[in-house]
Amino acid sequence: MRAILFGGGLALLISLLGTRVAITWFTRLGYGQEIRDDGPTSHHTKRGTPTMGGLVIIVSVVVAYFSAKVITQSEPSASALLLLFLFVGLGMVGFLDDFIKISRQRSLGLRSRAKVIGQTVVALAFGAMALWQELADDRGNTPASTHISFLRDIQWLALPTVVAVVLFWVIITGTSNAMNLSDGLDGLATGASILVFGAYTLVNIWQNNQSCATAGGPTCYEVRDPLDLAVVAAAITGACFGFLWWNASPAAIFMGDTGSLALGGALAGLAILTRTELLLLIIGGLFVVVTLSVMVQVSVFKVSRASGLFRKVFRVQAGHRVFRIAPLHHHFEMLGWEQVTVVIRFWIITGLCVAAGLGVFYAQWVAGS
Repeated sequence: MRAILFGGGLALLISLLGTRVAITWFTRLGYGQEIRDDGPTSHHTKRGTPTMGGLVIIVSVVVAYFSAKVITQSEPSASALLLLFLFVGLGMVGFLDDFIKISRQRSLGLRSRAKVIGQTVVALAFGAMALWQELADDRGNTPASTHISFLRDIQWLALPTVVAVVLFWVIITGTSNAMNLSDGLDGLATGASILVFGAYTLVNIWQNNQSCATAGGPTCYEVRDPLDLAVVAAAITGACFGFLWWNASPAAIFMGDTGSLALGGALAGLAILTRTELLLLIIGGLFVVVTLSVMVQVSVFKVSRASGLFRKVFRVQAGHRVFRIAPLHHHFEMLGWEQVTVVIRFWIITGLCVAAGLGVFYAQWVAGS
């Protein structure tokens, strides 16, 4: 437990102070954000705001985690190291994307194919190592499982190893892109991340207290290294707290794809390593809704242009848009909501999703099934 407190506290302090330094450096170097022209016009005033602040979050988490290990004189676990690998690896993909935007002074960085390739390489490497038998503990548990999971492994839903790795890739790329889509307003993704990573810190602590290694019975959890995963989750929570001080409206710095891809990847990694893959859909409900808004917008737009039958049945014009603009938070801006109002209400929605997810998690344990 001391490692959790040290990890979260150190990450908060490093992020709070380090972000101030990053703002100064990135401003001098001219690392400013480019803004999409088709978005809300109020965003044009943000052009030139320093970006790539996600680097501070990544450095804060890594330094805080290993410092906590040194202070408590404990060894890093395989699960935590894999989670950090995923966190840093996807952060580097995002860094390349941000750097291209800055160097070429445009709102688009890596081409979609290049970004997907980078995410795929990191995700597949993570999946293969997470299922590697050489990393199994003395109970035979590898960091991840080949079973599909909700609150724990669903025993009758076992997958071949190759299929499980592909599933991990889908979860990781989907979640990292969902976090990226949600990072469109000052403090939105950062505040939501505090809530979801805080929730996973509690999940990991509970799984450690009810581990099958120490407490038997039908309600125990076969999760490898849950307490060490809690250290990483707490460090990410603390780092986001420190970063939010500077990222809240009006933002003095953006996390960029560097931060959003890293945070999304870490969230997916926690879901996989804690055997709560389907529970992520509840806890991360905000990210699911934001992603669905983009999918619906693009699908209806394309189908309405290509299909006359669709236009006739639904009585829409070619190129119909369900929302004024996607992702969803920009739609509410276009309706006249203030940016701060959208952010706070989306935080409230995230809080409700987190409460529902934790409620389901705890209720299942109480029910004993």
